Amino acid sequence: MINIPVLVVQEKTLAMAYEKALVALNQDGFRIRTQYDKPGDPLSIDSTMNITILEPWTDPMIHQAFPGGIEDLKEYCMELQGAKDHWVKHMNDPSDTRWEYTYHGRLANYGQWREKKDGSSVFTGPFQVNQIEKVIEKLSSQPFTRQAQMITWMPSMDLDCYDPPCLQSLWYRITEDEEGIYWLQCNVRFRSNDAWGASFMNMFGFVIFNKEIVARGISDRTGRIVELGRMNWQADSYHIYGKDIAAARGLLFDRIESMPFEHRIFNFHDDFIQEMYQEAEEAVQQKINNYDASDRS
Repeated sequence: MINIPVLVVQEKTLAMAYEKALVALNQDGFRIRTQYDKPGDPLSIDSTMNITILEPWTDPMIHQAFPGGIEDLKEYCMELQGAKDHWVKHMNDPSDTRWEYTYHGRLANYGQWREKKDGSSVFTGPFQVNQIEKVIEKLSSQPFTRQAQMITWMPSMDLDCYDPPCLQSLWYRITEDEEGIYWLQCNVRFRSNDAWGASFMNMFGFVIFNKEIVARGISDRTGRIVELGRMNWQADSYHIYGKDIAAARGLLFDRIESMPFEHRIFNFHDDFIQEMYQEAEEAVQQKINNYDASDRS
């Protein structure tokens, strides 16, 4: 019998947990093909992964070993807050090759899709649910509820979709400490999570989403201080594609013994990183505007 290994990682901060998860995957994952392999690609390294980040808002938050930079992190965070929802393709236009969905679109407008009607573009569907608003409302009125959940999966579309959502659900609950501070606990479940190519941006993005959207929304409604408690990250398939294994070795695994940890991370709250992160918004917005102005819109 060959079972998929179930790996468990717990660390204080995001950067620490991300690195520990990659190391565990490299050491204890198993090899398997994927439907996206090209001829000659090595087998991927795969596992089921459970990562707990005890203090998501504590530095070090940023690990340098991911294929991107500070501007890419800002762009992804803006995407999770709706900046690219209009990039979804027309579902009744086979020639439209844009995105099938956005995570924010599924969370804020669950049940909707985009169609062309009389030469115009409209979002339609059998129903529409703003799950973000519902979760904030539910947690504000009953912080200990077990029912504060958002989902992305739409079986009527996603079972036949070439690239269906990897994110499946977000689950929240609030604990309260002796000083009356609310702590937002979060479970995130991914169906499939590209450990090298995407998982760091995914995790960073949802830390920011939880801080700026969910926690802030609850605080605004209740007048309470809402901080980020632990984030539990569950991936049914946490994998490094075979084509990326050499890069992961060269940029991380082969450097761990010789490079101090503090040289492998950035502190998100350092002034120079904050300046880069905030200034990136203008460049990202220009990129979005350029795309919107192109003939693909």
